[in-house]
Amino acid sequence: MAKIMRENGIKANTTRKFMPPMTADSNHEEAISPNLLEQNFEVTEPNKVYVTDITYIPYMFGFLYLCKFKDICTKKIVGWSVDNHMKALQNAVENQKPKEGLIIHSDRGSQYASKEFREKLNSKGIIQSMSRKGNCWDNAPAESFFSTLKREFTNHKNFSSQEQARYSLFEYIEVFCNRKRLHSRIGYKAPVTFENEFYAYS
Repeated sequence: MAKIMRENGIKANTTRKFMPPMTADSNHEEAISPNLLEQNFEVTEPNKVYVTDITYIPYMFGFLYLCKFKDICTKKIVGWSVDNHMKALQNAVENQKPKEGLIIHSDRGSQYASKEFREKLNSKGIIQSMSRKGNCWDNAPAESFFSTLKREFTNHKNFSSQEQARYSLFEYIEVFCNRKRLHSRIGYKAPVTFENEFYAYS
C-alpha cells in the first residue's frame, strides 16, 4: 500500500504536532450548572439541544479562537464566531429562533460560567448544562466536530492573516459542513437538508 501511494503521489493526512494554547479554564469560582444530558445525545427534534466548545485556529502571527454551537439532532453548526463566544451564541439564536427550554451544554470553562453568559441564556429562556469536571465524553458531539475540522481542514492550511482564516472557516462551516457534508447519523444527508426535510414533513 505504501509503495502504491508513493508511486501515485498520495500522502496520508496527518496531525500537526505542537502545543496548543488553553481554551478552557475550569479553575474559577463561578457557579457550575448540572449535567442535564449525562451523555444522552439521542435528540429527535431540532433546536432542543445545542453543544458548544472553543478551540484554537493557528495562523501566521498566532492563534484565533473559534467558538461554535452545534445542534446535536441535525448536526448543523447553528452559530459560530472567531474570538467571541457571545457573538456565536447570538448568531445561533438569530439564525434558528429556538423556543424557550432549549438546552445548551458546554464544558466548565470560565467563558460559559461567566455571569454575562448566564444572564444572556436566562434572558432567552435557555437552560444551561455543563460537563462533569475533566470528562471530555460529556461533550463528545462538540469535541468530535473540532477533531474533524482539524483533521480535514485546518491542519493542512497555513493562514497568512486573520481575514484569510475567517473566510476559509466560513467556506468550510457554512458551505461544506452545513450544506454538503453527509452524516451517517442523519441518513447520509447534509445538516441543512435534514433540517429542511424535518420541518417539511413534521
